[in-house]
Amino acid sequence: MTAPRPAQSAMPSETVGGSRAAPGRPEPSASTSGRPAAQARRLPASTHADVLCVSAPAMAASGSDGQLRGSGLHGFFRSGVRGLSRMELRLGGMEPLALQGDLSSASQARFLGAVRVPGELDPDPALTVERLRHADGAETITVRNAGLRPARLPLEIALGTDLGSLAEIAAGARPPDVPGQVQSAGLRWIGRGHSATVSAKPAPHAVLAGAGVLRWDLEVQPGGRWSVELRLEVEATAGTTARPPIGRGAGVPAPWSEMAIRCDDTRAELLVRRSLDALGGLLLADPDRPADLYAASGAPWRFGLAPADALWAARLTLPLGTRLAAGTLRALARRQQAAPTGAAVAGSGKGEGIIAGPLRHAGPELPPSCTATEATLLFVTLLAEAWRWGLPRQEVAELLPAAERALAALRATSENGLIDGFVTDLGRLPEDRTAQPATARCEVQAQAHRAALHGAELLEAFGRPGAADWRAWAEKLRGRFRERFWVDDLSGGRPAAALTADGRPLTAVAASFVHLLDLGLAADGASLPGLLDREQTRLLAQRLVAPELDCGWGLRTLSGKSARFNPLGHRSGAVRVQETAMAVAGLAGAGFEREAGALLEGLLAASAHFAGRLPEMYAGEQRLPDCPPAPHPAACRPAAGSAAGAAHAVLALAGVRPDAPAKRVVVRPASTAPLGELELSGLRVAGEPFAVRVSRIGVAVVEEASSELQLGAS
Repeated sequence: MTAPRPAQSAMPSETVGGSRAAPGRPEPSASTSGRPAAQARRLPASTHADVLCVSAPAMAASGSDGQLRGSGLHGFFRSGVRGLSRMELRLGGMEPLALQGDLSSASQARFLGAVRVPGELDPDPALTVERLRHADGAETITVRNAGLRPARLPLEIALGTDLGSLAEIAAGARPPDVPGQVQSAGLRWIGRGHSATVSAKPAPHAVLAGAGVLRWDLEVQPGGRWSVELRLEVEATAGTTARPPIGRGAGVPAPWSEMAIRCDDTRAELLVRRSLDALGGLLLADPDRPADLYAASGAPWRFGLAPADALWAARLTLPLGTRLAAGTLRALARRQQAAPTGAAVAGSGKGEGIIAGPLRHAGPELPPSCTATEATLLFVTLLAEAWRWGLPRQEVAELLPAAERALAALRATSENGLIDGFVTDLGRLPEDRTAQPATARCEVQAQAHRAALHGAELLEAFGRPGAADWRAWAEKLRGRFRERFWVDDLSGGRPAAALTADGRPLTAVAASFVHLLDLGLAADGASLPGLLDREQTRLLAQRLVAPELDCGWGLRTLSGKSARFNPLGHRSGAVRVQETAMAVAGLAGAGFEREAGALLEGLLAASAHFAGRLPEMYAGEQRLPDCPPAPHPAACRPAAGSAAGAAHAVLALAGVRPDAPAKRVVVRPASTAPLGELELSGLRVAGEPFAVRVSRIGVAVVEEASSELQLGAS
């Protein structure tokens, strides 16, 4: 494999079955029969039942009682290091009775507990303990006394840490605790690569370093309260040279407009607000270029830059502005594979133009794919669409060379392809493809076709050569696809999931088909041509909403009729929110509004069970009355793709399609108005505020727009 693709990292769900005994447990001994006892299997950590707050690159996870017990992923993390694994509170020697624990925003959580004062005859608890936690390592604990007598009792907080890495802890490891030492008004731990300090204000009355306990002797009068603020700091020790990404910083606004949404379906309002809040918690920046923000893939498992996911998040939020797109594009252009020294022709160097990406498991019926292909092609599309939404011409021009290198990588791969000119894997050299032939996937053909047409638009608009060649290339791909990728069956036909190296179609029915509906934004607000004709698109729309794919909560990644279907398989049956959101937008844009509304209803129904914060994926079990969707233990919460996708599924119903260079915007809403009346304000078109209202009969009225824009409807 070439340099653009780093080594594959195992997903948490692939680490089950480690042979060592679980940390903290004794090694198994031989049984009395003389047979060796089976070794304990180490299970990967899971957070599907935890309260997880995120403010990249920091996060905190605990149970709903707020206690950090050192199990699983409990703790405060910063830049992949667990700075604190235990923080257990006791008041008067008792743990508070947990009453409530949930997120108040993506980065903050609130926990409430109650304590009975010893000797109190009133059955109602006199003391409440509130914990306000922020992902960045700050926590405020407040004790309130609603009783009739003063409360005199000790408050103890037991602290500890292993300073372990997120990767090893996620795989189920439990590193040994690091011994603590007294530090000013708190405790300090020093490990091999990092140190952590917890300070308290006011200072504790006693610090027991050996036990890791901070103690206060409280006297809270009736009607009174007492508070303490704890703050965690994690630092790299001497000798650590790597500079991790940084967060966007306190007070720095999100790189999108503050939008407002109102519609008849309040589930959609909550979903959009909380999805954007979740995406804001995932924003990262390079240490040397803090103005360029991009979205981390998701917490806790992929809490860093995954190029394809970052590009998708930026693309799906273009209606809210182009700043996230610009930051993401610049960050990835700096990471694009460069030409070797002495290479004179663009695309002549091995791997030149590729944006590196890890392998992605593709389920039981397809081999793994390299996300470098998706990221490299999506770079061109995002640049073209950001330009249509209003990214300034000068910024587009500065990024255009990177897009040309990506197109050169596409051309080099297609010219050396082994499957009748279809695009396989941009991250593999010709000799690699000969030794281990890859498949030509339907979604990759859709991404390549769209990138070629978007690239042609950019080249033509900026006076660069090659536009006509790319349009001709796309047209030939379109013809080959309709001839070779369509599989006839009793229902009328469907796309093949992929072609093998010998040209044989793989007929798996999968949610990856939705990429064929993603036609992209073209001049004058129109859509680009698609790989399918109108009749094929109609048959695909029917297939997507059939029960084999639509489970009622969204699209399964693999047909429920498949012998290898697994409702918890992240590529073999689970519902991935981003793919369902793409289907909603694609179907609505193609005029199949009934089908789009059915899939959107599934997402909204699922979101109600996840408090408006949809995870990356959940089980693809058939929807039943009064039965919520089952969470997936390896799902990121939040995930950039699902957060941006969920918001996009709602925003797309307004049908706002701009062409900022031509000073034109077309508004083409869903005529069926699946959400009833819908009002969106705070959108951004050509850098200016844009507001639109869609009536219950699907008629759009633009209520705010730049005076320079020509409004149209289609």
